[in-house]
Order: sequence, then structure tokens, then C-alpha cells
Amino acid sequence: MTDRDRDLAGAQRRHWQDTYTSHPGMYGEQPSSAALYASAFFRAAEAREVLELGAGHGRDALYFARAGFAVQATDFSKTGLEQLVAAVRELGVADRITTMVHDVREPLPLPDDAMDGGFAHVLLCMALSTEEIHQVVGEVRRVLRPGGAFLYTVRHTGDAHYGAGSFHGDDIDEHGGFAVHFFPRRLVDALAEGWVLEEVHPFEEGDLPRRLWRVTQTLLP
Repeated sequence: MTDRDRDLAGAQRRHWQDTYTSHPGMYGEQPSSAALYASAFFRAAEAREVLELGAGHGRDALYFARAGFAVQATDFSKTGLEQLVAAVRELGVADRITTMVHDVREPLPLPDDAMDGGFAHVLLCMALSTEEIHQVVGEVRRVLRPGGAFLYTVRHTGDAHYGAGSFHGDDIDEHGGFAVHFFPRRLVDALAEGWVLEEVHPFEEGDLPRRLWRVTQTLLP
């Protein structure tokens, strides 16, 4: 990681901590549409244990737990995960969710072949370099069992914010304090090397609206 990347990563960590502190439960209680799809996919694949990267305050992790999965929820924001832990206690699903403060730039502290499924809603399009994104997907592959699935969503270069903010290089633009790595299609294809690329589904979400891809890729059994 260069000094410039390290400075951006530190600034983004502080920004997310401050955001979760000032806006607790900022994404609401309802799961994302991506989590609804992922839950059905995991269930059809008879998955039991799901890893969520970038869980934040946990709306999707809670949904997975209520759907019967054992969830390992990670985020680099301690504040976001504290909000998730509080919700876990209130909803009585503490036996199905484990939380872990973790920066995806570091190796996952999980053994090989530990999980059946991986999920990351817009985590990969945060302020990560292309090299770091490849490393994250490599770690997900390591901890998934044969036949496991990884479902992730990313904003892409067709989004209206792409090229319109403060440019940090490597397809990363910053708007309102949030840095986003906008994905070209070639990056999706590169990340799927060694996987079976099941689907790249375009969808829209939120204001503007944001334009995203929902990517489903699986490992051979």
C-alpha cells in the first residue's frame, strides 16, 4: 500500500466511524435486495455458514441469521458492529451471529474451507485499489468450501457519479466524503478467474439512482 492509499484508507475509516456514530442504523432495518437474493441462493445451495464482509450495523447479517444461517459478520467500523451486537441481543439471535472488527486489506483470521457462502454488499467498491480487491476475493476463495458461492455488489462505471467527483486514481472517485471504486466490467471478469461466473445482474438502488451489478460466482465442488 502506498502512502497515498494509506492516507485515503485512514480517512475513510474515520469517515465511516463518524457516520455510524452520527447516524446509527443509517441503512434502516430492512435487508438489501441483494441480501434477499443471496439468502435464497444460499438456501438452494444448502449453505449453512455465511461470511459477510462490510456488515456495517448489520441489517443484512440480521436477515441471514433470522433465515437460519450461522453468520460471521465483519466490518472495519467498531461503531457499526456495536450497533449490530445491540440488535442481535434485542432480537435474540446471538447464537447465530459472530462479529469481528476486520479490515479487508488484511488476511481473514479464518481457517481454509470454513464457510459455505460469502456476501459483500458494496464492500468491494469502497476505497480499495484493484490489487487489494483481488486480494480480498482471494481470501474469500480461501475460506470457502468447495462448491461455495460468493455474492457481491458493486457500483460500476455506468453510475452517474463515476468521473464526477474528486479523483483518486484507479477508478476511485470521492463524493461527499465517501470514496467509491467504480467497477469496469473487465474487473468483474478478472475477479471471476478460477470461479464459475453464474450471473452479473444490473440493478439500481437509492438516490440518483446508484447503478450497480450483483455478481454471483461459485467454486467447483
